[in-house]
Amino acid sequence: MVIVTDPELVDMNFGTGAVKITPAHDPNDYECGKKHNLEFINILTEDGKINENGGEMFKGMHRFECRLQIIEALTNKGLFVKKSANPMRLGKCSRTGDIIEPMLIPQWWVDCKDMARRSVEAVRKGDLKIVPSHHEQTWYNWLENIKDWCVSRQLWWGHRIPAYKVVEPAPSSVEETVWVVGRSKEEAEERAKQKTGAASVKIEQDEDVLDTWFSSGLFPFSVFGWPDQTEELDAFFPTSLLETGHDILFFWVARMVMMSLQLTDRLPFHTVYLHAMVRDRHGRKMSKSLGNVIDPLEVINGIVLDGLLQKLKEGNLPQKEIKAAELLMKDDFPNGIPECGADALRYGLLAYTKQGRSINLDVNRVVAYRFFCNKLWNATRFALMKFPEGFRARGVETAAVCGSSKSEKGVLDWADRWILHRLSACCGATNKAIEEFQFADAVQATYNFWLYEFCDFYLEIIKPVFQTTDTSEAAESRKRGTLEVLYCCLDRGLRLLCPMMPFVTEELYQRLPPSAWKRDSICTADFPLEVVAWTNTRADDEFRLFSAVVKHFRALQVSLDLPPKERPDGIAGHRDPAFRAFLSQRAADISTVSRMGIVRVLWEGGEGEGSMPSEGPGAGADSGELGKCVKDVVSDQCDVFLDCSGMTNLGQTVSRIAKKIETAEKSLASYQKKASIPDYETKVPEDVRQMNAEKMATLTEELAGLRGAKENLDRIIAAAGAGTGAPNGSPA
Repeated sequence: MVIVTDPELVDMNFGTGAVKITPAHDPNDYECGKKHNLEFINILTEDGKINENGGEMFKGMHRFECRLQIIEALTNKGLFVKKSANPMRLGKCSRTGDIIEPMLIPQWWVDCKDMARRSVEAVRKGDLKIVPSHHEQTWYNWLENIKDWCVSRQLWWGHRIPAYKVVEPAPSSVEETVWVVGRSKEEAEERAKQKTGAASVKIEQDEDVLDTWFSSGLFPFSVFGWPDQTEELDAFFPTSLLETGHDILFFWVARMVMMSLQLTDRLPFHTVYLHAMVRDRHGRKMSKSLGNVIDPLEVINGIVLDGLLQKLKEGNLPQKEIKAAELLMKDDFPNGIPECGADALRYGLLAYTKQGRSINLDVNRVVAYRFFCNKLWNATRFALMKFPEGFRARGVETAAVCGSSKSEKGVLDWADRWILHRLSACCGATNKAIEEFQFADAVQATYNFWLYEFCDFYLEIIKPVFQTTDTSEAAESRKRGTLEVLYCCLDRGLRLLCPMMPFVTEELYQRLPPSAWKRDSICTADFPLEVVAWTNTRADDEFRLFSAVVKHFRALQVSLDLPPKERPDGIAGHRDPAFRAFLSQRAADISTVSRMGIVRVLWEGGEGEGSMPSEGPGAGADSGELGKCVKDVVSDQCDVFLDCSGMTNLGQTVSRIAKKIETAEKSLASYQKKASIPDYETKVPEDVRQMNAEKMATLTEELAGLRGAKENLDRIIAAAGAGTGAPNGSPA
């Protein structure tokens, strides 16, 4: 018996301070055996039984049976003291759950040091780019500490290792066994003859197969006929971009880079984009036993809860795990998964890439993008109804300068120039985001343009253009210009969305009227670029004011709980003369978009449609008129007033608002109570805390609007009861 001391392998304070060492059956013992030059004795057969090295008494026994027999043999000899349970880490087979027994088996290895060095240099020099860049450190950690790679596997499938053992002439010992490699058996036989000097040889190919990562590491060039120098290899190797998950950066990406450099002396690609890993909405890894696996097809096509539960039962989970998985499934998907479509799923996953290494997928967010698809469909179909029969787009610039008559020329209004500016900005932002692999930013840019700019404002502003009965040259010219801009927005906007939503955009693109630049498929159409000539920064400033006024008019109507058909008049005021002039020019558009009656703009010195105040945007106007209005402050430069003089039953409106205030206060108090519990920041998940914070912010803003509206109405009712107008400059 050999006794060695090893401070790393033994803890003197645990048990007796002595342990047996099995260098052939434990990774730690193997390292210890190499360090102390111990003999490596294998006692197991490949089917888990004891071989001759285990002693005649135990030879042929199953490993678990042998353990019991050893205890019995020690007991019979009076050597057994006791057995006790100690926690330890045991490797288990992921398929069968069986305990894994390490054992020494001859394997084929690859020395990776030089290949790894070249791969590290490629990234450091910038020849190979890894996106996101923080994964570069993982690349360095793996490759700068690389070890020899075991490439042989004892499996029934895979590329068989092209190594051949010489069996005749027979070697005198195992150590003298001759191995040769060859691309064919004939080539291997010739090498065996040269190596052994024999006139004839008999060889047998090794039954092991290559590690799957070795085979897949050859993929970039082997599929094009390598090692032959084919036309396909010249045309398609190397490629440009590899997209894959960050979890196989070393297992696959590094192996492709190393083997390409070694075998072709070229990098297989110049950029690697690593996407995040998809987890459930709580951030847990998707697992069958947890019951939180989300099948993309179920999100695309939808599935009821019973269907989800049935799939659990049809799997191979133990009954105990099925019950636990059912509880989680019912909690996460109480109503099943609604049908979302492939476009909404793709768009949603791209939006999630902002999270970095992991995507905590909440199906409800994908559902929201399904609603966006519906909005896109309805808005485009609505816009297509405005094009007259036989319309053929000529382009915004061409339409503005060409035509045999003035009516055939297109005149661009402020709204047209503004939406072209926003479309150009969206094109620039989307191109930049895609080039930099910031796909969440591309989603945000296109989403904001379509929903908040094109649908919410531009389509609403241009409705009167197509509803008017005016047939004058000016009206027809304006309509022609608007049609060209509308077509431009649809055409370019759909092309911007195409890589992220290929199906719905193709369907809508096919319905667009013809144009000289329209292609047979949106997939072959040019991707839109930023148009510098459309840049209009002044329009941005004007639109910010325009949208703010509209939003505040809308908020006042919501706060007052006005029915949808109610169209109260409004008044707007601004300190800056230029912006006052702009608001006056756009008063009709403000009325249209905010669903108001007549909107007037107050002017200084009593000129125009109303007088401006001596202090503040609305002071100095007719006090009786403003006294009947509910006021809201847009900014320190701008106020809006909603005329309540035509409204009836103000008392009932105040009562409804008071009930809303009470409900909102209770909701806000409940969230504030949750946030005040001890260890809230550590006990409550981050996504839940963020959701609660957003709800508190929304409720706080809602309460401010409701309270302001109630105070305004109370003032108006009090003034009406006293038979006087509200005092000039009274607070809103």
